[in-house]
Amino acid sequence: VEFLYCDLASMKSIRQFVQQFRAKNCPLHVLVNNAGVMLVPERKTEDGFEEHFGLNYLGHFLLTNLLLDTLKQSGTHSHNARIITVSSATHYVGKLHLNDLQSRCSYSPHGAYAQSKLALVLFTYRLQHLLTANGSHVTANVVDPGVVNTELYKHVFWVVKVVKWMTAWLFFKTPEEGASTAIYAAVSPELEGAGGCYLYNEERTKSADVAYDEELQRRLWTESCKMVGISDEGSRLP
Repeated sequence: VEFLYCDLASMKSIRQFVQQFRAKNCPLHVLVNNAGVMLVPERKTEDGFEEHFGLNYLGHFLLTNLLLDTLKQSGTHSHNARIITVSSATHYVGKLHLNDLQSRCSYSPHGAYAQSKLALVLFTYRLQHLLTANGSHVTANVVDPGVVNTELYKHVFWVVKVVKWMTAWLFFKTPEEGASTAIYAAVSPELEGAGGCYLYNEERTKSADVAYDEELQRRLWTESCKMVGISDEGSRLP
């Protein structure tokens, strides 16, 4: 195991990480996008992005796109490279505000978090469409880990913290249990060659209806490319 530093809240750090990784000339068979913050007060990343959207979504969007060539070179017909992105059931109540992705008009920690998680589902579906259209041996799936007992809840109201402390053993998954679906998506033979799936408890399930809106997927992808400064190759595909 070798550690390489990457701050998903920094576009500069992501680019530096990718340069370091590429310099090693290693194949890349599995990429798990799992960084995140939840319900943080209104604040911005060093690039000026609202933190939920910038870290939870844009950081993973840029990282994945910069590593796509390596993933494509690593995947084969019998063993596809795999991209697994961790979203949340919160995406079901999320709304994507294309005219205000940075939540400048009216900031809500819950709304910003839910939007970032919905964006990850839309991104995964669009990415799989592009990978299929290019004939790439790479699959992209999105997973819901469930309610997991981690430090992600440190910004919730104190009453919720007390309830969590009292009931976590009964209602919350352990980190190991929360990781199981992402691991399943990364290594299960049952998912070989299968992409564009939303997975919960190691099973394919239906995501929010709005996540299947292909026009919304395309518009988010195009806007995301502009925000992180990469070319929108996908705009030329149906």
